[in-house]
Amino acid sequence: MPDHRTLIHLPSLGSLVRHAGRPLLESTLIPLALFWILFTHAGFDAGVIGALCWSGLAIGRRLVLRRKVPAVLWLTTTLLVVRTAVGLWTHSAFLYFLQPTVQNFVFAGLLVLTLGLKQPLLARLADDFCAFPDALTEHPTMKSFFRKVSLLWAAVFLVNGVTTLAVLATQTVGSFLMVSTAGSYSLVAVGIGVSLWWLHRSMKGEGFTFRMGAPRPLRVG
Repeated sequence: MPDHRTLIHLPSLGSLVRHAGRPLLESTLIPLALFWILFTHAGFDAGVIGALCWSGLAIGRRLVLRRKVPAVLWLTTTLLVVRTAVGLWTHSAFLYFLQPTVQNFVFAGLLVLTLGLKQPLLARLADDFCAFPDALTEHPTMKSFFRKVSLLWAAVFLVNGVTTLAVLATQTVGSFLMVSTAGSYSLVAVGIGVSLWWLHRSMKGEGFTFRMGAPRPLRVG
């Protein structure tokens, strides 16, 4: 065990929420809200196309400004292209929303399949929500943590997929959007809380201490 402790300053809670919320807002909540608004006023096709256009503009804007495109935005937009094609072809809201429900099972599978890679999928996605310093991400215990917590998130996606599928099969589109969104984000919030607790516990024995917020400047005099 090391004879000294390394203090790692994580973003403040407010900064963490903003940093994590922006990709989720861009990739999920805004397209969903845009779909519902256009769906209720202009029909199913308009909602489907509007949601895809938003995601395309979000990526295009970042590319033009030469900003990093979050991995989660690339992933959700790619899957949204497939959803849009199926939705326009079948004109079925059930099949359109069945795909993101099935994506929960796909994500769970990808998290498990990438466990053997140098950087598991979860480690790549985590950088979009909370950028860890290199001293932490390159630590062997941290790499082991990402592999273990990937199993937790695989379970989160599996549970979310099963519950969302049940709601989709029994509720109207409006009720499905409301219930599934609230339930999914509540489940994700629990997963984040458990992950942060697990991170602190895993790295504490390696001489790392975590503190929320930026370092306080030293006062002179």
